[in-house]
Amino acid sequence: MQIDGHTRLAAVVARPIKHSISPFIHNAAFDLLGINGVYVAWDIPEEDLEETVKNVRRYDMWGINISMPYKQAVIPHMDELTDSAQLIGAVNTVINRDGKLIGHNTDGIGFFRSLKTFENFDVKDKVMTILGGGGAATALIAQAALNGAKKINIFNQTVFLETTKAKAKELSDRTGVPIAVYPVEDLSIIQDKVMESQLFVNATSVGMDGQSMIISPAMSFPEGLQVADVIYQPFETPFLKLVRSKGLPAINGLGMLLFQAAEAFEVWTGKPMPTEKIWTELVKKYDVKE
Repeated sequence: MQIDGHTRLAAVVARPIKHSISPFIHNAAFDLLGINGVYVAWDIPEEDLEETVKNVRRYDMWGINISMPYKQAVIPHMDELTDSAQLIGAVNTVINRDGKLIGHNTDGIGFFRSLKTFENFDVKDKVMTILGGGGAATALIAQAALNGAKKINIFNQTVFLETTKAKAKELSDRTGVPIAVYPVEDLSIIQDKVMESQLFVNATSVGMDGQSMIISPAMSFPEGLQVADVIYQPFETPFLKLVRSKGLPAINGLGMLLFQAAEAFEVWTGKPMPTEKIWTELVKKYDVKE
């Protein structure tokens, strides 16, 4: 696409951000659809965040994506928040609607869209057990509640348990979905709760080293359990390798990465992202056999 006087801008804002794959995804989508847009990465200090957000209006941008450490800090600069952003308490997408800035969160939407696309799995009326209580986990928990999950079991480190319980109570009170919190160090409780679940998710960074996992290799799983990991580097974590060896369906976090971007792209442009073509390129990039 030739850049000209009509080219419209979008960006991802974080620190650091130069490693981001988001420019590849969005620029590929602009190119494939013939949309006159460009997506760039802005590595900014926190004191520039407010002015950066003002630039979305000033330059009539499509919007911006927000990554760490600014997902909470950007909220006071929004005119409005979507239901998902309110529940999660974090914004990863800013939508420019004729100068009104709407804070949105596409992380959970992207995760469940990935599950639907690749495994035809819907969390509605199902029990989810999730490892982790940080930002990624909270996005998934909130979206599962919004999507009508039957019950959610959260396992987090004991040191964070009271904070996790407070957030779980808030989410449960606002959605009506029962949410229970347990210490992740207790493998016997994890075993019990997984046996009553239809979805089991690792939303921690454990496994990024290609060696570690939270659960025991001797753990049992119910038949037909759907498993997911938010990690995509490595492409197959020890957690995924274990559950796949039991014949269970399992996906990594690459689909979440793609579909959270697709949701942002679509609310900005009104056009569906050509995810199948972009997915092929992402798999080539990340499915590297050592």
